[in-house]
Amino acid sequence: MPFEVVLPRLGWNMETGRLGQWLKQDGERVEAGELLFTVEGDKATQEVEALDSGILRIPPDAPPPGKEVPVGTLLAYLLAPDEELEAQSSKLEAGNWKLEASNQELPAASFQQPASSNQLPTISPRARRVAGELGVDWSGLKGSGRTGRIVERDVRQAAAAQATPAAVERVSPLARRLAAELGVDVDALAARLPGKRIERADIEAEAKAKAEAEVKMTSTSTSAFAPLPPAGAVVPITSVRRIIAERMATSAHTTAALTLTTEADATELVRLRKQLKDDGSQPVPSYNDLLAKLSAQALMENPMVNARFDGDTIVQAATANVGIAVDTERGLLVPVLRDVQAKSLRQIARESASLIEKVRAGRITADELHGGTFTITNLGMFEIDAFTPIINLPECAILGVGRIIPKQVVVDAEAERVAIRQMVFLSLTFDHRLVDGAPAARFLQRVKQYVEKPYLWLVG
Repeated sequence: MPFEVVLPRLGWNMETGRLGQWLKQDGERVEAGELLFTVEGDKATQEVEALDSGILRIPPDAPPPGKEVPVGTLLAYLLAPDEELEAQSSKLEAGNWKLEASNQELPAASFQQPASSNQLPTISPRARRVAGELGVDWSGLKGSGRTGRIVERDVRQAAAAQATPAAVERVSPLARRLAAELGVDVDALAARLPGKRIERADIEAEAKAKAEAEVKMTSTSTSAFAPLPPAGAVVPITSVRRIIAERMATSAHTTAALTLTTEADATELVRLRKQLKDDGSQPVPSYNDLLAKLSAQALMENPMVNARFDGDTIVQAATANVGIAVDTERGLLVPVLRDVQAKSLRQIARESASLIEKVRAGRITADELHGGTFTITNLGMFEIDAFTPIINLPECAILGVGRIIPKQVVVDAEAERVAIRQMVFLSLTFDHRLVDGAPAARFLQRVKQYVEKPYLWLVG
C-alpha cells in the first residue's frame, strides 16, 4: 500500500507552507528517518524526515517546489520495491493540491505506519548530530518525541547514563572550566579521545579549530541579498512577508508602545572592540555582540523589562535570550542568542556568527527564531541616527541602535573643554502595559552607562 507523503504542520499556527526542494529524487530509495524535502514555514526553512521507507514517487500533478500549499497537502508517495503507483490511486487535484476532505484535519503524524521489527527507529537530524558528537549508539534508544521519534533530550540522557566516574576524572578541573568559557563540549571531546586525559591545551586547540571553521564558513558564504525588482513590478507576498506584516500590525495595535531615546558616549566601547580585534583571536565580537552582552547584564538588574504576559500574570524571565534582527532577502528575521548573561564575549560572537550565517543561507530552524526575551535592532550601517523600533511580541522591549559617529562634545563644562568622542543614539521602545516609564528609563540609563564604561559589565 502506498505511503502518503504530506506537508506537515511545523507549528501550531501554521496553516500553509511553501515546498522548498526535494532532497531525494523521484525513483530514489528512501529510508525512514532520512531527510526528504524542505519546507518554508513560519519564517524558517526546515528539513522534513521520511516517516517510512520506500521508493519515492512524485506524481506529475504534484505541487512544484516554491508553491505555497495548505498543511496536509499530498506531495508524493513511498512505494514498496515491487509496487506501482496507479493513476486512480492519486488523490491530487490538478491546480488545487489538496487532500480528500477525510484527511484534511489529520496532522502529519497520523500518516505514520508502524515500523517493522527489523527497522531502525526514526531520529531527528539534530539528535543524530548530537549522538555522533557524544558517541551514543541511538539505534537502541526509545524516543520520547511525537510518534516515538528520538529527539536530542533522549540522546543526552543516554550519554549521561553511560558516563562513568573514570570518564569524568579524565578531564582536569581547569580544562572543564575553560571548556565552559569557550563553549567547548568537553564530554564529546573526551569521547573522541578515549584513554587520554583532557588538559587545557586540548580545550584551546578544539576552540581554535571550531572558531576557524566558523570564520571560514562565514567568509565563503554567498551574499544574502537579491537584486531589487524593477520599478513598477508586481511582487507577490511571500509567507514570510505576510507573517512579518501580521506581527508588526499586531504589535502596533495591541501594545502601549512608548520610545525613550538617549545619546551615549561609545568611545570606550569602540576602543574595547579595537583591542579585541588587535588581539588576533577569532571571532572578533561585533558591536551587536557587545550590546547583547551588556544589555543582558542590564536586564538581569532590571527584570521588569525582561518580562512578558502569560494570561492574567506577568512572567519575568530568569535568563536573557537576546534576539538580533537580521536583514535578509526573505525579510527581517530575528535569531535568538540564549542565556547571554552567562556567556563570554567569545561564545556570543561564535554563536551569533553561526546564527547569522544560517539565517542568510536559509538554514535557520524555527527553534532558533523563538524564545527571545529582548531584541536588538541596529540600523547604524545605513547611517541612521535614531528611530522608533517596533516591539517583537511577546517581548516587553526592543533596543534600537543608531550609527556610531565622531562628534565634538563638551567633556568639562567648567573648564570649557571639548573633545572628539564616538557618540551613538540608543532608542528603547517598551510596552507600557508591562512596565512603567521610570523602570524603563532606569534600564536604558544602565545600558548607556555600560556603553560608556564597559569595565562595569566586563567584571560582572
